[in-house]
Amino acid sequence: MESVVALLKDDMLAVEKQFEKHLASDVQLISQVGQYVLSSGGKRIRPMLLILASRLGHYRGDKHIELASVVEFIHTATLLHDDVVDSASLRRGNRSANSVWGNQASVLVGDFLFAKSFSVMVGSESLKILQILSDTTTQLAEGEILQLINTCDLDVNEQRYLQVVRDKTAILIAAACQVGGVLAGVDEQKEAALREFGLEIGTAFQLMDDALDYVADQEDFGKEKGHDLYEGKMTLPLIHVYASADDGERREIARIVEAEELSKQDLAYVCQLIEVRGGIEYTRKKAQERIDKAKRQLEIFPDSQIRQALFTLADFVVARNK
Repeated sequence: MESVVALLKDDMLAVEKQFEKHLASDVQLISQVGQYVLSSGGKRIRPMLLILASRLGHYRGDKHIELASVVEFIHTATLLHDDVVDSASLRRGNRSANSVWGNQASVLVGDFLFAKSFSVMVGSESLKILQILSDTTTQLAEGEILQLINTCDLDVNEQRYLQVVRDKTAILIAAACQVGGVLAGVDEQKEAALREFGLEIGTAFQLMDDALDYVADQEDFGKEKGHDLYEGKMTLPLIHVYASADDGERREIARIVEAEELSKQDLAYVCQLIEVRGGIEYTRKKAQERIDKAKRQLEIFPDSQIRQALFTLADFVVARNK
């Protein structure tokens, strides 16, 4: 990733300046909470993808900077709301905003970021881009609600899980890639390819997130190990194990998922079962398949430094440990 970060250094510095500009408010709490979340170690994958996609289409303007800040604002708003819904105490290794300022402030600042995003979008002077990002924001909300409906539901299968992943995570990454293509004025076929590229790596990103939840150290991953299990979320490692478990293991998994509290013993039992039954390996394999498919989408573009940078970023998704 170091090569990609170096390639985008100037543009990403400009994006960071946009964050400061758009967080300016007479209400001090907005700036405090917004800056806290935005400066807490995010990977900035969505802005980087939008910038790279625009460069892939040989864009020469400057609107990609503000739109890159928009997709990160939308993402940050969803994180603020997510942490309230999930009662999270950690985010990227730091105390979550809701644990510092409370749920009310987190929700309202998240609302501010959504509203500011739409205000900035209008400046793109592109009805198509406004439509893409507004539709995406709607779908993000639907994904959150669908995930809530699926909580503690042992009947959630891989297909239902992937629908949540698409709507809750992949759709914004896809939009970032598509918007970069629209800015550059690529044809419909290339625009669709960029969107599909984003959908595939966005799905892979969430698959890896869900695998790391069971294996990564809290210090590396930035949140409590087993947090998804604590929240009753049936993610792919557990879905795979539950489908292949014997009756006794299924009863034990059901008891743990539906319990009010998650004990260390119960977490250890599920983690061991996932390891023995290959839940992590299965999830990583599915993520790698998505990355391979994503790369094939970009074969429509000639080889270049920018295309290779997109491939590098895609590879990072499955290689990361946090």
